[in-house]
Amino acid sequence: MKQVDGTSTLVTISEDLSHEPVLKVWALDKPDKKTGGPKCLSSIAIQNGRKQFPISAFTALDNLSQLAVGFANGSVTVIRGDLINDRGAKQRTVFESEEPITGVEFREGPSTTLYLATTGRILTLTISGRGQGQPAKNLEDHGCGVGCMTVDRESGDIVVARDDAIYFYGVNGRGPSYAYEGPKQLVSVFGNYIALVTPPKADTASKPSVLRRFVGGQGNDLYKSSTFTLLDTDLKYVAHTESLVAQVRAVFAEWGDLFLLTLDGKLFRYHEKTLGQKLEILYQRDLYVLAINLAQKAGVDNVQRNTILRKYGDYLHKKGDYDTAMQQYLKAIDNTEPSQVIRKFLDSQRINNLIEYLEELHEHDKATVDHTTLLLNCYAKLKDTEKLETFIKSGTNFDLETAISMCRQGGYYDQAVYLSKKHGEHDRVVDILIEDSKKYNEALDYIARHEPDVMYPNLMHYARVLLEHCPHDTTQLFIDYYNGKYRPRKDVVLAPSQVPTGGAASAVQNLASFIPLPYRQATNVSTPIASDNQQAGSSNGDVAATTNAQAPPAYDPPKPRTAFSSFVDHPDQFIIFLEACLEEGNMGEKDRVDLHTTLFEVYLEVAASKTGPEKGEWEARAKQLIDGQNISMDPSNVLLLSHLSNFRDGTVLVREQQGLRFDIFRSYASAGDTASAIKALKKYGPEEPQLYPAALAYFTSSPKVLEEARDELDAVLKRIDEDGLMAPLQVIQALSTNGVATMGMVKKYLSDTIERERKEISNNRRLIESYRGETDAKRKEMDELGNKSAVFQTRRCSACGGSLDLPTVHFLCKHSFHQRCLNQAGDGDVECPKCAPTNNNIRAFRKAQEESASRHEMFQDALQRSRDKFGTISEFFGRGVMAAPATE
Repeated sequence: MKQVDGTSTLVTISEDLSHEPVLKVWALDKPDKKTGGPKCLSSIAIQNGRKQFPISAFTALDNLSQLAVGFANGSVTVIRGDLINDRGAKQRTVFESEEPITGVEFREGPSTTLYLATTGRILTLTISGRGQGQPAKNLEDHGCGVGCMTVDRESGDIVVARDDAIYFYGVNGRGPSYAYEGPKQLVSVFGNYIALVTPPKADTASKPSVLRRFVGGQGNDLYKSSTFTLLDTDLKYVAHTESLVAQVRAVFAEWGDLFLLTLDGKLFRYHEKTLGQKLEILYQRDLYVLAINLAQKAGVDNVQRNTILRKYGDYLHKKGDYDTAMQQYLKAIDNTEPSQVIRKFLDSQRINNLIEYLEELHEHDKATVDHTTLLLNCYAKLKDTEKLETFIKSGTNFDLETAISMCRQGGYYDQAVYLSKKHGEHDRVVDILIEDSKKYNEALDYIARHEPDVMYPNLMHYARVLLEHCPHDTTQLFIDYYNGKYRPRKDVVLAPSQVPTGGAASAVQNLASFIPLPYRQATNVSTPIASDNQQAGSSNGDVAATTNAQAPPAYDPPKPRTAFSSFVDHPDQFIIFLEACLEEGNMGEKDRVDLHTTLFEVYLEVAASKTGPEKGEWEARAKQLIDGQNISMDPSNVLLLSHLSNFRDGTVLVREQQGLRFDIFRSYASAGDTASAIKALKKYGPEEPQLYPAALAYFTSSPKVLEEARDELDAVLKRIDEDGLMAPLQVIQALSTNGVATMGMVKKYLSDTIERERKEISNNRRLIESYRGETDAKRKEMDELGNKSAVFQTRRCSACGGSLDLPTVHFLCKHSFHQRCLNQAGDGDVECPKCAPTNNNIRAFRKAQEESASRHEMFQDALQRSRDKFGTISEFFGRGVMAAPATE
């Protein structure tokens, strides 16, 4: 019985040894009107040469165009025709053999091939297409039992089950075979599985098969029942095994499941587990290799595949197979959290495995900063410089910051420099050379090879260290940069013809040692990584480091003061730098002031640290800076620096230039230098009279000073007296302040002053008496004019000189005039023409006094300039300055 796949057509063969077998085709979807059962589409008797033998094998094409029936007598009959539409069919016996037929199967292709199985052979017979009519071809001299031959619909291969193994046959003959020992009763193909039915076993135990040993073996058949087994021949494992009490009648697949029919009428249905369920079963049995193969065959994604690999790695790690476990972790690296693996291999004995995993992380660009740190630490722990350099030069993706940091911590400075140079980390290169390698000359040489925007920040950052170890070249680099003449250094490859040889070479080398080159450093330091480049360059000629002969790069030189802090504790180099900047002459005025002031300060600092002639030499250089009428320094700064450094010549020189003579004298007085104070007084006294009162106070400040200036005291007192610089009382108060001067020292001054004062008092008294007399006379005259009548006896006109005649005008001033001579019109007040000018002057003078009475600033100014203060006050009192304001 056979159902055509995808249709409702069923093919059945009925046999009775007394009659020929009958083949019928049924339409299950078309019921018969008479019986109500399925409708029979066609019926045909199968011929076997009138020999009554049972049918042992049967097969048909899907379209029922050809059917093959095998008989127990060794003959095979092929039926061709349209059995579905009952249009007739032809039968022909295509094969006869003395051995019974145990299996027949079709294989379609360019030609249709019929595979035949007997108890002793496997044969092929072409029944249509090319090769038709040829005798059967013997494939193998081993046959199979009844029911032990089937076809794999997907691949078209013929599957034969024997007691020792399962064999596959293709177009070219026998293919692969899979050992599975034991008797076989039925074989069927279900998807990827081979379904086997094994009859009950004999009493003697059969040998365990290789495949069973691989997967753990089967359990003992306690009841000697039939065994149903599903094998995956590709993956070589038993997917299912089960013991059945009843014998199996048939095995077939339908609806995606496998069905098994037993002789007692029971039907068993087998449903394939999902892939996840299969994998869980394999995990539980630690069959991880099988799980991996199963997943690959199922075409799972990388995530699920890597999960299996990771589980397999964990299993191997627990067993102690660390190398194989690491291989699994490496395969699953794309979807595995690195920390889960790294924690398992942190033991120092597993460091090589850890390195292998970390390197793979970097290859897959999955490494973090911590991974790079750990890998470099492992290299350092193993002291494997070769691997470290290989890792660095490999171009693997890793965190640059971490790699450089770890190289520095591990002492691999050359490698750190290489990484920094490779990635353009110029600042870091310099930092490593200076802070770690202590290669100061090489660091300076590296700095001098770059453009100003790279060179300058590094030079400023490490200026103090470089000045400490490479003072001359560092200072020269500062000078060139701040003067705008900086040129980056370049390597010039000399042709072999330009390189001297023999004695000439040694002579040139000896001569070169005496020639100072800018930034020339005699360093023989080379990193192992950079040696290849150096060797490559030296193969064609020698490499010489020189400054670029081209024009300097365009940049704006910074202010000189930005470099001052770099030269702390390096005064000699600082002086060279400052002097070179001043000699350049292209500085702005403010910059020149900064340079002069700073250089002056440094000169004084150096002088303070010297003694003897050297001190004088440095002070002379400092004095030369400020000597002249137009010094480009703030005088207050020069004074402050000179005072702090006790450089008196500088103080005096600046004060002279600034006209601060009083300060010069005061500085000498403060220092107790009487001789210098006397010289300053004689030199500046005529132009600065106020020095004399200060000198009087200083000379009488102490007995010692008075003793030193005794001869000058009289001269000072005389000048004060002659110029009226101090009042006598002020002089007495100044002399009595310290109780140093005696009466004998000032006796002559006091006697002359008292005599002069007496004469002045006598003169003032005479003037007072005369002023009183005049005042009394004027008052008497005014009184008479107001109270007595005036008698006019004048006979001539004061204007024309003619005799007076009426009308006549008489004035109280005793002047008389003809009325006509006055030329006065109207009745207004008439003033004497003779006295009018005098009266006008008096009125103008009075008016000026009244106006000046309100100008108090004029009074204060006159009082400050006056030598006779009291006389000035009296004068302005008379002008009405201190009069009460008039009220309206």
